[in-house]
Amino acid sequence: MTIQKKLLSLQDMEYRNFNAKLIPNIDKDFIIGVRTPELRKFAKELAKSEKVSAFFKTLPHQYFEENQLHAFLISEMKDYDKAIAELTSFLPYVDNWATCDQLRPKVFRKYPDRLIEEVRKWIVSDKTYTIRFGIGMLMRWYLDEYFKLEYLNLVTGVQSKEYYVNMMRAWYFATALAKQYDAAVRIIEENHLDTWTHNKTIQKARESYHISDEQKEYLKTLKRMHN
Repeated sequence: MTIQKKLLSLQDMEYRNFNAKLIPNIDKDFIIGVRTPELRKFAKELAKSEKVSAFFKTLPHQYFEENQLHAFLISEMKDYDKAIAELTSFLPYVDNWATCDQLRPKVFRKYPDRLIEEVRKWIVSDKTYTIRFGIGMLMRWYLDEYFKLEYLNLVTGVQSKEYYVNMMRAWYFATALAKQYDAAVRIIEENHLDTWTHNKTIQKARESYHISDEQKEYLKTLKRMHN
């Protein structure tokens, strides 16, 4: 059975309609409607088969679920260099926020010094979801023990009119306010962000359980009027 046929055999039309609303930039004809646990299970089976390398080469994929499968397979790879090589091939074809955010290679945890050099390249890409992915990696791996002030500046330096880039920037800074408040609040106080991202950061931070009521009240005073 081909990978596409297997995916089509797992189709759930109700879930397809639900997913299509969540990912409006993907044509519904290219969404099969496979639930995530089923996709993850299939990815684990596929990882053990000889079909993986051929599947990795069939880019661009036709269906959203093929991209999801691709993301799950890369996320489980144990070899850092291979994961980076496959990511480099795949990232230019990532065309939606869901696939982008499902790309979470676990092996990255072991190589913070090498990964940051890749992140620096991703966030200056001309591809929306490559930038989003790079910021996502900064948020995931570099807001705790590997945090540096300069990483905040990497994200303030991203200039984009793309909703899915700026939403990730806001998510990053809201998370930074939860984890590195003293450093991150200066970005807000000194108005380093465009108005939309600035206000969205404050909104997301005020929705967080990890930020004190006092901090939330202070952040509320820093909201800016839209131009």
